[in-house]
Amino acid sequence: MPDAIRTMFAGDVISAKLASAHVTISGNRYLLFQAKSLNATIEKDKKEVPILGRLLKGNKSVGAKGSGTLRIYKNTSLFDDMIMDFVNNGVDTYFDMQISNEDPTAKAGRRTVILTNCNIDKMTVAAFDADGDWLEDEISFTFEGLQIPEKFTLLDGMQA
Repeated sequence: MPDAIRTMFAGDVISAKLASAHVTISGNRYLLFQAKSLNATIEKDKKEVPILGRLLKGNKSVGAKGSGTLRIYKNTSLFDDMIMDFVNNGVDTYFDMQISNEDPTAKAGRRTVILTNCNIDKMTVAAFDADGDWLEDEISFTFEGLQIPEKFTLLDGMQA
């Protein structure tokens, strides 16, 4: 009889709520407990490669771009200060952001990602909503580097 199909245990799913975020701005590190959600992606830049003897073209990666969005509860001036310094003084601030995910019920452990040389693209500078609950802001940004100093552990049964 063949080996039984292994499946993941439900307890090994990482809770999206159990995370922490820190930003380092001009050498000062801050816990970003205002963060509500983050999505950072790398998009590869590819060029098509026509190949003699094949109908399908190949694809060659030639670069990449890092970008993301950070949604926060608007109760900090950290990001406002960066925009104001740029608008008023022409000083464009770059910062690092560290995100850690760790669910104590999951056997995968902890994963930490550091996005380096982050730079704000777009953010809200003033808002209100008479029908809303609280102030939030969605900050679009780019980043130029990526480190993953802590990686999830392979779950039991993944290695074939």
